[in-house]
Amino acid sequence: MSSSLQLTLILIIGVVFLVPRVRRALISNRLLKIFRRVLPQVSQTEQEALDAGTVWWEGELFSGSPNWYKLLAYPKPRLSPEEKAFLAGPVEQLCGMLDEWHITRELYDLPPHVWQFIKDNGFFGMIIPKKYGGHGFSALAHSEVVMKISSRSGTAAVSVMVPNSLGPSELLLQYGTEEQKNHYLPRLAKGLDVPCFALTGPEAGSDAGAIPDLGIVCHGELDGDEHVLGVRITWEKRYITLGPVATLLGLAFKLQDPDGLLGGQKDLGVTLALIPTSLPGVNIGRRHFPLDAAFQNGPNSGKDVFIPLEWVIGGREGVGCGWRMLMNCLAVGRSISLPATSTGAAKLATRTTGAYGRVRMQFRTPIGRFEGVEEALARIGGNTYMMDAARVMTAGAVDLGEKPSVISAIVKYHLTERAREAINDAMDVHGGKGICLGPSNYLGRTYQHIPVSITVEGANILTRNMIIFGQGAIRCHPYLLKEINAASDGNAARGSVQFDKALMGHAAFTISNGLRTFLHGLTGGTLGRAPGSVAPETQRYYSQLTRFSAAFAFLADISLLTLGGALKRKERISARLGDILSMLYLCSATLKRFEDDGRPATDLPLLHWSIQDALYRMQEAFEGLLDNFPGRIVAARLLRLMVFPFGRPFSPPTDKLDHQVAKLMLSPGEARDRLTAGIYLPESADEPLGVLEQALHTAVVCEAVEAKLRAAVKTGRIPGDGDERIAAALKQRVVTPRELELMAGMNALRRRVIMVDDFPPDFGAAPAFAAEPAKTADAAAVPTHG
Repeated sequence: MSSSLQLTLILIIGVVFLVPRVRRALISNRLLKIFRRVLPQVSQTEQEALDAGTVWWEGELFSGSPNWYKLLAYPKPRLSPEEKAFLAGPVEQLCGMLDEWHITRELYDLPPHVWQFIKDNGFFGMIIPKKYGGHGFSALAHSEVVMKISSRSGTAAVSVMVPNSLGPSELLLQYGTEEQKNHYLPRLAKGLDVPCFALTGPEAGSDAGAIPDLGIVCHGELDGDEHVLGVRITWEKRYITLGPVATLLGLAFKLQDPDGLLGGQKDLGVTLALIPTSLPGVNIGRRHFPLDAAFQNGPNSGKDVFIPLEWVIGGREGVGCGWRMLMNCLAVGRSISLPATSTGAAKLATRTTGAYGRVRMQFRTPIGRFEGVEEALARIGGNTYMMDAARVMTAGAVDLGEKPSVISAIVKYHLTERAREAINDAMDVHGGKGICLGPSNYLGRTYQHIPVSITVEGANILTRNMIIFGQGAIRCHPYLLKEINAASDGNAARGSVQFDKALMGHAAFTISNGLRTFLHGLTGGTLGRAPGSVAPETQRYYSQLTRFSAAFAFLADISLLTLGGALKRKERISARLGDILSMLYLCSATLKRFEDDGRPATDLPLLHWSIQDALYRMQEAFEGLLDNFPGRIVAARLLRLMVFPFGRPFSPPTDKLDHQVAKLMLSPGEARDRLTAGIYLPESADEPLGVLEQALHTAVVCEAVEAKLRAAVKTGRIPGDGDERIAAALKQRVVTPRELELMAGMNALRRRVIMVDDFPPDFGAAPAFAAEPAKTADAAAVPTHG
């Protein structure tokens, strides 16, 4: 080919790609037509969910080249002196008042004096500003309070958590009219009103946007006035926490205006209202009984209940805005509540299982020193370290003003799942001690209630398979949302220009991440950016996370390109991409925690274990994605070559690292205290946890004495068993009388720790609650026009 022809071709290609008007005519506009055709239909509720919240650190992870200096520059979340005093005072007092066995087995509710204490001390008003009579606490303080209570009583934790999460208080703060705020918020802060929020119903669970509950705009009678403009509502809800004792019902329903009383639009959309439960027609008070949990939870319903329009949250301006309100508030509430209860459960498992592993003896050895038990202990400790890091960083993001919708889904799913794993491991180590319920069992109720957290605020299967990446791809991707908005633009010329601009940026972004993915693969990630200011022991982790961030961004784009709208239905592909994004976030939080804590050397085993475990999980998610890349074997092999050119480089944490983490958990010390900081630790010898802690400390002291006795037995100086051994040990001066006294105390404490509760033969024979059988909705529950 002549040089002039080559130059001509270069000029043509240059004109096509570098002159926007030509590029749009020949490339972008044609691709725009294809893009519009394959773009899946997005419902109004889906669009509002996608638009909800803000993008924070997850946007950096989606970039393929996260700015680690930006992460480390975020301030360390801290409690104010007032918040610390509340935790050390009322929260500590509340925990001391709680007996979960008494609550769940005998009362099936919190005692009346506990309810009153919660109300009198403003536990329902933690998020309500001081000007309305609340505490105005930070998200971190809210999280710390719920975590501490959950380590003592799941019933109390849920009862305190719900009014401060997705419910009337948060909705009023964000969207209420001034009149609504001034009336309700002081009452909620003081506990004069007990709130609940009703969204879920028999036909609308995970698909909450499909609620059939219906409100009709009409005129009705209220307080003697027969011409009040309002809404007549028929609804049927279930699983509503605090519902049976609530005085104020937040209700979600679909609103219609068939007579055009509010304007020309007939279907107005999801709307939220606040309804006093004393209003005639409101049916509320019966209870569900979720897995022996005693927190108040139950159904409610109403038929043709009339409310004035002023009871709609936000008044007339709030009509039809309910789904947007819910999604924005969920982004905040879901970031705090369940991550806090899950971390409290994991910390309880960590503290108690480590101590029990040191105190419980089998084959004359603490069971925590058996390698099989060490494996379980390491999982508990490593998971807890990462969970707490994610909890704190996410609460810190909320305190910075973020509403992290994607991150809230990540921490909801992964922290509840890791809590389940930690509790399961703890139960395995405790054995019979864990499964025999009674006043001395400190794990059994938590084990029973874990599935509740898995189910609520977005079932975990749904969250993993559809929400984390499904929402994350659109919200966090630097170009995808711009392309979608351009394709949906009613102005064709403007949409063409915007789509072309986004498309070119997207192409460069994908090519760049593809090249860096391959380069990182060839070099083992050593070229990834690691801040020079971080601890030397952690620099390689930043490099590997940069490598995986580039590979994730590249494969996300390839998946979107090849599957298009079908990716919405390829849930397991979406789930694996979501797993990778989640691990990137959890690792980021863990590394930041280590820096914020001042790089304590004793925490390094926990850091190494949690990061190495997450890197391995990410690697397996990549492998699962590539193994199941639909119908494109050659493409999958090429992509695998780019991501892992020399095979899979990561392995799970080693046995040696497991041993180091387990050793840390088996001994009192700063690392163990940091790992379990913030939970309730009673000191009384009448408390099971108090006895366990005392037994652990005594076991450590007595270990040297036991070692001397074993050595004397081994050399034949004293007999091996029985009282003769003790007498001989004293006579031979193997031990002192004081040491034998310590040993006797240790044996008594060990005995108290390992014993389980038993009951008389007629235990449990008391009459049960009168329950109504499950039934389908009848005619009274079918929405009708009023």
